[in-house]
Amino acid sequence: MDTESHVDLWQRGCERLAAELPEQQFNTWIRPLPPAEISDRGDKAVASVSVPNRFKLDWIRSQYGARIEGVLSEIAGKPVQLELGLLARSAAAAPAPERAPRPAGASGAPAAALPLQVGAPPSMQVAALPPHRLNAALTFDTLVAGRANQMARTAALHVAGAPGQMYNPLFIYGGVGLGKTHLIHAVGNALLKDRPNARVLYLHAEQFISDVVKNYQRKTFDELKAKYHSLDLLLIDDVQFFAGKERTQEEFFNAFEALLAKRAHIIMTSDTYPKGLVDIDERLTSRFDAGLTVAIEPPELEMRVAILIRKSLAEGAEMPEDVAFFIAKNVRANVRELEGALRKVLAYSRFSQKDVNIALAREALKDLLSIQNRQISIENIQKTVADFYKIKVADMYSKKRPASIARPRQIAMYLAKEMTQKSLPEIGDSFGGRDHTTVLHAVRKIGGERQKNTELNQHLHVLEQTLKG
Repeated sequence: MDTESHVDLWQRGCERLAAELPEQQFNTWIRPLPPAEISDRGDKAVASVSVPNRFKLDWIRSQYGARIEGVLSEIAGKPVQLELGLLARSAAAAPAPERAPRPAGASGAPAAALPLQVGAPPSMQVAALPPHRLNAALTFDTLVAGRANQMARTAALHVAGAPGQMYNPLFIYGGVGLGKTHLIHAVGNALLKDRPNARVLYLHAEQFISDVVKNYQRKTFDELKAKYHSLDLLLIDDVQFFAGKERTQEEFFNAFEALLAKRAHIIMTSDTYPKGLVDIDERLTSRFDAGLTVAIEPPELEMRVAILIRKSLAEGAEMPEDVAFFIAKNVRANVRELEGALRKVLAYSRFSQKDVNIALAREALKDLLSIQNRQISIENIQKTVADFYKIKVADMYSKKRPASIARPRQIAMYLAKEMTQKSLPEIGDSFGGRDHTTVLHAVRKIGGERQKNTELNQHLHVLEQTLKG
């Protein structure tokens, strides 16, 4: 690729990300990045990007790295690796206390005054956000429903229809990429459709932190109260970001109390349940838990298939059902990874000019499949669960039956069924030659309890994330 195509690759990649990511996320994390330096290295390319601080580097790498690489690879027609580095100290601005990366235009400054990609086309000039900051595309109609989000979706529909009454606050938690943000945007959009004059605001927790810092510096806390205390519906993502920020927690507590007193509704999301939050004042976490707390789980097989078929139609392609089942059986973590796998398969089909079938999907996803097969084995699951519950690996396949051993063993059987392609008899063999009915009982027991037992659900989330690497 020549220099012109290098610039074009990055711009086109940013355009794709702007269309695919929620507006708040794109404005906060991707839009302020400087243009990547693209270099060819044989059969692949490397996109090098500098970021101002370690926090932002780690967050972009963990949350968006794979997605950026996938988009750039599709556009380039060959693998593109993302390399993130820190700006030189003199070039990076010193962060203010309790300050988070500021979304474009979020502080009242004109959007054009904030950094843009060099030579970015008009489509990259993000228009001023609507006052409610909702993404109009994220509705209940575009949300694929399934067992994994059934309870959270039902509660959200109830709130949208009768805000300020039941389930206040509504606290939704779950892992990355499971649809928490989609769901709370759907509530806001539904309420505004019924009541166009309702005062609704969606924001990421970082934006609230930024507002507190700004008003603290200017001594203008009346402005902060006017903005947040007068709402009818507050939708706030990722409240775990309040950890360790005492002034932010104090102001959020005040806003929380003011909104509940006037029967306004609050919906929050987090990566863990309220009592699992760390470095957050107990009086806040107790209020988070005072309404309804619901989890969104990783989507089950049928739901993953439905998501793939719907998303492929949105991309202008038709996904054969057998291919959708193949992908869904191999990509289990979350909706975001599922969408990434779909884009790889569709891009591979376009590049090779071949029809989408299982053989093509297997080839397109060979790296993902090889990593999965290498990392997630029954032996790995047994060791991880044994370490977590502080028992011996040998207890996994021994005949011992005390609860302190039997319970972790059932959890390991459940994870083996969920995270590997092994059959029930094969799993039973790996657990000391147990019958497949024993495994089935464990899978049903743990799966059923997961829906009701918050502590068990959190343990399973931790184990799943550990096993996925």
